[in-house]
Amino acid sequence: MMGRGDGPGAGAAGGPTRHVPVLLAEVLTALDVKRGGTFIDGTFGAGGYTRAILDGHPRNSVVAIDRDPDAIAGGEALVAKVKKRLTLVHGRFGDLDEITKAQGVESVDGVVLDIGVSSMQLDEAERGFSFRGEGPLDMRMEQSGPSAADLVNEASEAELADIFYHYGEERRARFVARAIIEARRREPFETTRQLADLVASLIRQEPGGIHPATRVFQGLRIAVNDELGELVRALHSAERILKPGGRLVVVTFHSLEDRIVKQFFAARTGRAPSGSRHLPTMNVVEPTFDAITKGPVGPSDQEIARNPRARSAKLRAGARTTAPAQEPLSAITMLAELPQTAEKRGGRR
Repeated sequence: MMGRGDGPGAGAAGGPTRHVPVLLAEVLTALDVKRGGTFIDGTFGAGGYTRAILDGHPRNSVVAIDRDPDAIAGGEALVAKVKKRLTLVHGRFGDLDEITKAQGVESVDGVVLDIGVSSMQLDEAERGFSFRGEGPLDMRMEQSGPSAADLVNEASEAELADIFYHYGEERRARFVARAIIEARRREPFETTRQLADLVASLIRQEPGGIHPATRVFQGLRIAVNDELGELVRALHSAERILKPGGRLVVVTFHSLEDRIVKQFFAARTGRAPSGSRHLPTMNVVEPTFDAITKGPVGPSDQEIARNPRARSAKLRAGARTTAPAQEPLSAITMLAELPQTAEKRGGRR
């Protein structure tokens, strides 16, 4: 797989590559698949994690979820092969607890999430995720709802700038947004090449650096699919569906995703600051997770050599305690939102 990480060397919106599950051995160890049980693969994709989980123990079963109908269609052969051990569902992993219970499964032994966009989506020019090929400016994982073209052609300059800056981490976000507004007055944006060429004309590519449009495309993709919001909802959903001792394993590829996962685990394992001598003592809440990993786990040099896309991957994991699930964390929710959205909710960034 390729493109879930948008940092240098990750091939964020590059050309074709074969599907390679990232940090596979580390994921299987963190999930402890050899004990046998029921697991959720919240990001099925081409089924790399699901296959490995099923191979890990003869009694393992998986509820696999993907919002992309192409991924669901591509997984039907595996469903037929393993029969009742795999249930494949079209849906959003933010709803993984409700989806799983609808299948008659009340609790599970593990949840794995591999965040971002897959190589299958990047490789198909007609999906509009990649700027390296001509295609419609689409980027919709579910192939329905407002597209990237709708956003680029209709959003205000301020909204576009916030998307590029906060979701894409593009330093020249305001400059790019202003140029888009001027350009769309002459002609609406319809293709990936139109937008990529405009950005490339505004931002100089550093020698050996990423394509100038990488961060702009990343920001749009995250906004179109509400990727960070889905991640937040998935973390809380996993907390509700995991049985005591169940494992939550999350693989991220850029700082925005990792920051959300890091702060979620910090809060739920009791490692987040609970107050200070200058403030009233905060209520102590029983931790809902025990940390499995001490900080992020990254790929080995050997894996990076085999699959350069793995370079930016980070794995964090926790084991569910017996404490009841807590209310969603507002601070984590606001990390997934643009500043204006958080302000409207009465929050602060």
